[in-house]
Amino acid sequence: MSAEGGRKAIIAALAANLGIAVAKFVGYALTGSSSMLAEGVHSVADTSNQALLLRGQAAAKRAADQQHPFGYGRSRYFYAFIVALVIFVLGAMFAILEGVEKIHEPHELENPWIGVVILGVAVLLEGYSFTTAWGESRKSMGGQSLFQFIRHTRNPELPVVLLEDAGALVGLMLALGGVGMSLITGDPVWDGIATLCIGVLLAAIALVLIVEMGSLLIGEGATPEQQRQILLALQEGPEVERVIHCRTLYLGPEELLVAAKVAVSGASDLATVSKAVDAAEARLRERLPEIDLIYIEPDVDRGARPQNA
Repeated sequence: MSAEGGRKAIIAALAANLGIAVAKFVGYALTGSSSMLAEGVHSVADTSNQALLLRGQAAAKRAADQQHPFGYGRSRYFYAFIVALVIFVLGAMFAILEGVEKIHEPHELENPWIGVVILGVAVLLEGYSFTTAWGESRKSMGGQSLFQFIRHTRNPELPVVLLEDAGALVGLMLALGGVGMSLITGDPVWDGIATLCIGVLLAAIALVLIVEMGSLLIGEGATPEQQRQILLALQEGPEVERVIHCRTLYLGPEELLVAAKVAVSGASDLATVSKAVDAAEARLRERLPEIDLIYIEPDVDRGARPQNA
């Protein structure tokens, strides 16, 4: 998935969350609902997160320089990791603390029906944001499930927006349930329980994102299928006897580095070896356009060694 697809999902989420945040805080002011307040803070965090993701995309476009010779592509991973931390600290922890407080000291809701209407509008806006992110993600899922996509994609923005929006939709349902149960039973403790559940939900989402974005930030290589295609492309030419070893690394979501040592015939002259390397590079770029940098080291075959030696 290109950065443009991720950007479209981010902008849709930012616009939706900004409007939702205002509506939720108005609802909190009118009803005093703690779950509404928790959802308002959640939407503020989400809005800030979209801005951070856009900042990451902008930073990644900087040209490579002497200090960062491989460019700034990983800026997108860094800012996505910060987003995961914001969800955990600002969203989850606030909701959990607010929920615990309201369970111990519940208070009656004011104008609860106003809160129900506002939450209903928020569900529609959040649904629009989620539908946009889901549509962009489907283009690159390739038959994968949502879990597989989040686990294997090298694009940081779409998993973040998808999980944020999914969490927001479930959180809104919890808030509606809390306000509704408080209205039906006359017991405001349900609002505090819903708030606590929202906090636990956000904590779970944040932890998943922290693990996945942390892995990308540290550095992930090609997927197993990409690795298979790379080895096939290297070995297709008659000039390459075998791949001695191959290393890959994503420098950014659309920037894959491939470094390989290949065995060539000991009888080959320099010109033949040079042509062999050029041909192998051409085959790699044809199979995997996302490959940005290629380093191929030719070597004389001295016997069988593992490809990852």
